[in-house]
Amino acid sequence: MKNIKGLTLFTTLALFGGGAVIAPQAVAAETSVRIQATKGSIARYQVGDAQVIALSDGSLPLDVHQLLNGASEAEINSRLAYAFRTNPHETSINAYLVLTDDRVVLIDTGAGELMGEFGGRLTDSLALAGYTPDQVTDILITHLHLDHAGGLSAKGHRVFQNATVHVSQSDMDRFLNPANLSKGLEKIDLERSQKTVGLYDSQGKVRPFLGDSVLFNGMEAVSTAGHTPGHSLYRFTSGGESIVFIGDMIHVGAVQLPKPAVTIHFDVDQNQARAQRQKHFAQLAKTRQLIAASHLNFPGVGYLRTASEGYEWVPAAYKNRD
Repeated sequence: MKNIKGLTLFTTLALFGGGAVIAPQAVAAETSVRIQATKGSIARYQVGDAQVIALSDGSLPLDVHQLLNGASEAEINSRLAYAFRTNPHETSINAYLVLTDDRVVLIDTGAGELMGEFGGRLTDSLALAGYTPDQVTDILITHLHLDHAGGLSAKGHRVFQNATVHVSQSDMDRFLNPANLSKGLEKIDLERSQKTVGLYDSQGKVRPFLGDSVLFNGMEAVSTAGHTPGHSLYRFTSGGESIVFIGDMIHVGAVQLPKPAVTIHFDVDQNQARAQRQKHFAQLAKTRQLIAASHLNFPGVGYLRTASEGYEWVPAAYKNRD
């Protein structure tokens, strides 16, 4: 990733479709180790009889002072400092590939062209994993925000020509219906959805589902409405093991892990999103469930552990050997 130190950045609410642009500001990069080898990054994990590959779409700096609700700026700074982080908060954009005997399944597609210099590295990561977009058979979209569905298209064309897109009907109803412009939907979100998932829908390549659903053998969707009306997590099970892809149930681990009540501006229903996080975090921690999180530090694969205050994140063991 590029070293952003000294650059003037636009950290915007409008970037995700949700309000006025925050004025440009000079920001200092977080203290972190930056590896410059390639634009793509991957990490492989075994789940039962299947392989799960974390794919980086890049990262972006978020001004969490402007975005988080339920914590003061002083508290945010204190929690960031405890976790060796700063504001703007460097935020990963993670997608995941699930390889079974008969399917190549992609969980979310990153931002594609929709966030300028940020994101858009998914196809590089996919190539590092040894796959082309044409080999993807199924795409599971956790929700229709641009950093999850933006990579569906490029230059007005479908990127994944042979894939069926699975997404909640509730999100399709919100983000592709012009009537919702009078009900809080931003025009830019409608246009982005028409140019991404809309391309697949027009070709009969979208298979929407409602609520909790079994999508295919080993893969089920669980409704976690709140962040968006159709936000869903996906649970994949193979050989007696499982992994849960939690999408945007969390954005800023340094703050929302110890204090899950904190929400983010992008949550369409703040109260519902808070309740979903509190409910599912308790279950995930209790069951020691393996998790893949879209916006925790890449690769975002690990576990939640109950702590004296909220939860702690425990990265999954990484293995790189024959």
